[in-house]
Amino acid sequence: MLVSKRMKRLLRLVPGKQRFGVYRFLPFFFLLGGAMEWFMINVRIGKETFYDVYRRKRSERQYEARMEK
Repeated sequence: MLVSKRMKRLLRLVPGKQRFGVYRFLPFFFLLGGAMEWFMINVRIGKETFYDVYRRKRSERQYEARMEK
């Protein structure tokens, strides 16, 4: 219950409740999405980023599809 009360108090501090309602939290989600995208593009884990792995897997699938034809 303690966490729930703290969360409610924190959510009440976000301005715009009457005018925007639930949509007042949208900017936080946009920022979170942008931060996640930046992390996936720029942060290397080992020697690769997320997009390096994605591009490699996609090209492997295209190569296998061409070989099957």
